[in-house]
Order: sequence, then structure tokens, then C-alpha cells
Amino acid sequence: MFKQFLSKLPRKSPKSDSASKQDSPRSSAPRTQSNSRAGSSGPGLEASKSNGGNLGSGRASSAKRMSSAVFPASMVAGIEPLVPFKDVPNAEKMNLFVSKVSLCCVTFDFTDPSKNTVEKDVKRQTLLELVDFVASRSMKFSEPAILAMCRMCAVNLFRDFPPNYRSHSSGGGGENDDDEPMFDLAWPHLQLVYELLLKFVTSSCLDAKIAKKYIDHSFILRLLDLLDSEDPRERDCLKTILHRTYGKFMVHRPFIRKSINNVFYRFVLETERHNGVAELLEVYGSIISGFALPLKEEHKIFLWRVLIPLHKPKSLGVYFQQLSYCITQFIEKEPKLASVVIQGLLNCWPVTNSQKEVMFLGELEEILEAVNMMEFQKIMVPLFWRIGCCINSLHFQVAERALFFWNNDHVVNLVAHNRHEILPIIIPVLERNAQSHWNPAVLHLTLNLRKMLIEMDDELFVSCHAQFKEEEAKLSLASEKRKEAWERLENAASLQPIAGNAVLVTPSATSISC
Repeated sequence: MFKQFLSKLPRKSPKSDSASKQDSPRSSAPRTQSNSRAGSSGPGLEASKSNGGNLGSGRASSAKRMSSAVFPASMVAGIEPLVPFKDVPNAEKMNLFVSKVSLCCVTFDFTDPSKNTVEKDVKRQTLLELVDFVASRSMKFSEPAILAMCRMCAVNLFRDFPPNYRSHSSGGGGENDDDEPMFDLAWPHLQLVYELLLKFVTSSCLDAKIAKKYIDHSFILRLLDLLDSEDPRERDCLKTILHRTYGKFMVHRPFIRKSINNVFYRFVLETERHNGVAELLEVYGSIISGFALPLKEEHKIFLWRVLIPLHKPKSLGVYFQQLSYCITQFIEKEPKLASVVIQGLLNCWPVTNSQKEVMFLGELEEILEAVNMMEFQKIMVPLFWRIGCCINSLHFQVAERALFFWNNDHVVNLVAHNRHEILPIIIPVLERNAQSHWNPAVLHLTLNLRKMLIEMDDELFVSCHAQFKEEEAKLSLASEKRKEAWERLENAASLQPIAGNAVLVTPSATSISC
């Protein structure tokens, strides 16, 4: 049995360059799946066919817990364990590594826990052994070993998510954020494959010049596609692997950045549905921290065309923390970008979404803590006009968050140095709040801020207050004149005869409509 199984394993000659090129990880995964589906004589496939009706009813009853990917049936009915690494000489260990990796190219159906239990356990033990071998860093990986490793990862990891899985995704829409995530039933094996890939990419025994031929653009794009998985454990593994790949393969860095940008563009401009936006932003946050100064135009375009528009989708709360970190990293790199970011936030301000307004205000305060006086003066008038609108908001959380700006010493210092431009905007807002706001906490904060501004500049406050009273008197006078004009118009209309189907509008009805 052992010899029969070994005869089924693929044999690769390290001297054959043409064979290596043909067996790339991009083409190997589909070929494996087609062979597994075509092999009707395999017991695994026959079992799946015979249990088709039961499986369908099982999916309907436990759709939330089923695997989020479609795996092909196994090509090999039985798997025999190979000899341990410790039992072979060093000269043969790399060949044994290729054999063990090829053994793990067999995939199983995890929707039925009782199917292929022995084979699944053998594969799991083999993966654990491979993880230990790669972590030991005992010898350099040969090109056939790199090829076999990339093929195994492609067969096990690269898969398509069913359409109904994507359409009911809770990570993109924002309405179902409290729903439980879907956990992949194949995770016991997927986790080991991800761990093996991570240790393989970060290993000092891996030559990046050779590996870049197999961990290529297509391989990276498939990894990015997997970040749309709903399983948070898988996204976390992919995040780390993508970050390590970016650090290992310098030649792929521009392509990785461009590919991540394309994911963001599709999310913002088309679908607004993607489960891995937070993880991608976390990766990009570490990338931004490594940017050299002065920043390239490419990076500034990413800030303006990607990061700022990412504030628009409804699901902002899912990835807001990571997005805010990226914005802060840019401003720390180049402080003069602060005015650009604030202007962008003001342009896409969520006037009808109170929760997002609170988040925007929090991000503005973080930006203001790092802004210098020159950049602050460029945007202080529209900024405090918007803050004033938030102070007058009927939603008490928005009003409170805007009033909390004055608990920040740096913000108070900026306001004090530019009080002649800012106080005329803020004082009328505070007076309106003091007169008519319904919430006691907001009213209390308003009176405290009013007292602070009086202490900051008493004369300016009195001047602004007098101007506010004068404007209020003008508005009251204009309102009285408008009311008198309507009354004269109603009286004149009441004296005219009714002609045809005309309906006389009574003064009471007019006053109600006004």
C-alpha cells in the first residue's frame, strides 16, 4: 500500500526548467480540482454523490455553520504517512519535504465530519511536521521545494466563495454588524497551511530571488481575494502573511500597493462590501510608517483619492480605527497635509448620520493635536463653522463631542491665538444653545465654555455678544415685517370676490402653513 501511494505522488526533476514553468501555482489549483471531480471511481466522490440529498438538507438546517468555501473531493482514497525527517539523512531531507508537501495537496470535504477521518488526521500530522521543519531553518529551500510549497498553498487556500455568501456578508453593509461571523469548517487544516506559509515566507532559508518567480503577482492577487473571507481568523492570518510578503519581496511592493488601492477603489465606488477593509488598512498603516521623506506624489494621491473617500461608506465604524491611524501616520510624516485632510473631511461631512459625526469629530481632534499654527489658520474658519453646527445639533452626543474640543489644551491654545476669527463664529452658537437646547448636559457644557471664552478675552466676548444681539434684533424685525406683509396680503385677498373654483385661504390656515 505504501509503494502504491508513493507511485501516485508527482515526481519533479530539478534539472527540468520547462516542467517547473508549466507547473506554476496559478495553473495547478484548477487542474487539481478538475481531476478530483472527474475521478468518479474514488470512494470519496462516490460517497459524496450517494449522500447528496442528505447534504442538501443539512445545509438548509445549518447554513450559518457550514464551510464558506467549496472544496473538491479527495483524489486519493487512503493516505499513508511518510517517514519522519529525523529518519533520513540531510541530503534527502529536501526531497522528503517535497514529498510531504505534495501529500498535503489532497483536499477533503469538511462539511461531513465523519468522512475521511483517518486521512484528515494524517494530513494534519504531516502539516504539523512541515511547520516544525520550516521553523527549524536547517537548510536552504531548493527551487522544486519552493514550487511544491506554492502549489500546495494554491490547492488548499485559493478558492471561490459562494455568491450567496458574498451577498449576505455583514462586514460590508453595516446593517448586520452584530451578526456572528461565519467560521470555516476547514479551519483545522487551513490554519496549519497559513502557519506553514507564514514561516516559509519569513524563513531566512528562502531565497527571495528564486521565490519571486512563484510567489508572483498572480499569487499575491489570490491572497488579496481571500481577505474577503468572513472568518476573522483567516483574515488575521492573511494580514500577517501579506505584511511579511511586502517586507520580503521588495520587487513586489509597488504591485502590492496598487492592488490594495484597487480593492479600496472597488469598495468605495462600486460595492461598499468587503470583509477585509480593516485588515488591509492595518497592513497599509505599517507600510505608511516606512515611507521615506519627502513623500512621493503616489502616496499623496493615495491619501486624497483613497483614505479620505473611505470615510463615506456606511460601514465606516468597522474599520474607522485603522483608517484614523493611517491618516495620523500621513500627518506625522508630513504635517502640512493636515489642512488637506481636514478640508477633505469637511467636504464629505455626514450631516444626516449622527454616529459618523461623532467619529469625524474624534478624528478631527486627533488631527488638531498634531497640526501646526500655519496649517491651522488655512482651515480654521470652515472648520469652526462646522464645529458650531455640531454644537447646535439636536443630537446630544454630537453636541457634547463638539463641546469636548475645549477640554484639549492644544486646541484651546490654537483658538486663543486666533480668537479674533474664531470667537465671532462660536459665541452666537453658544448663545443659541444657552437659550433653547433641550439637553441639560449640553446646556451645562455650553455655559462652562461660555465662561471660558469670557476669561480668554472679555472685551472680544462683549463685542461679539453685542453683535449677536444686534443680529438677533434685525432677524426679529425682519420676521415681524414679513408677518405684517402676510397679514396685509390676507386682508386684501379676503375683500376680493371668489371667482370660479378658487378657494379663499383663511388667516388661520395661512398662519399654520407659514
